[in-house]
Amino acid sequence: MNKFAAKDRATEIALRQWLWTEEWHTHPSPVIGNEPWGWIAENHRMNFDLWHEEDIARRDDLPSDRIRAAKRAIDRFNQARNDAVEKIDIWILQDLPEANTQIPLHSETPGMIIDRLSILALKLYHMEIEEKRASAPPEQQAKCLAKSRMLTEQRSDLIACFNQLLPDLKAGRRQFRLYRQFKMYNDPALNPQLYQECP
Repeated sequence: MNKFAAKDRATEIALRQWLWTEEWHTHPSPVIGNEPWGWIAENHRMNFDLWHEEDIARRDDLPSDRIRAAKRAIDRFNQARNDAVEKIDIWILQDLPEANTQIPLHSETPGMIIDRLSILALKLYHMEIEEKRASAPPEQQAKCLAKSRMLTEQRSDLIACFNQLLPDLKAGRRQFRLYRQFKMYNDPALNPQLYQECP
């Protein structure tokens, strides 16, 4: 994958995210691929798994052990999701001009945009299921249809933003910085609930 050659790289990414979503709902398969597609797939897979574990964590009819397991899984998936975003950004940064205080700073990294596209793919996929669900009232189906259209528009706008950002980065018209996420909830040295002594 050439980082900057394709004029519509984001559409290719969004399409793969959609296809992975469909595939993993029928037969989950391991993430495979070379950089950066392996990291893009890993990011999407973590969002996919997060989506479903969060649904489980919101249920009231499951044993407390299952809910606790879901919460732990959510923490792991979130960490892996952010790790994949950072790997994508590091890979892109390798071929960019050196940081320059005169170049405008973009607040969102390419990896963050890919992460947002991933979440939009999941939202759109599940919204379309609700839009077509026979057991849903017609009013709810109509609301879901309107939301699907809005999500599609959001995704199109985000695709356009990504496709504009890549050539701007390559040409030195814009830059971004890699900020580590520094998740504190997973770190026993930083989470007071983990390091404090039990009474």
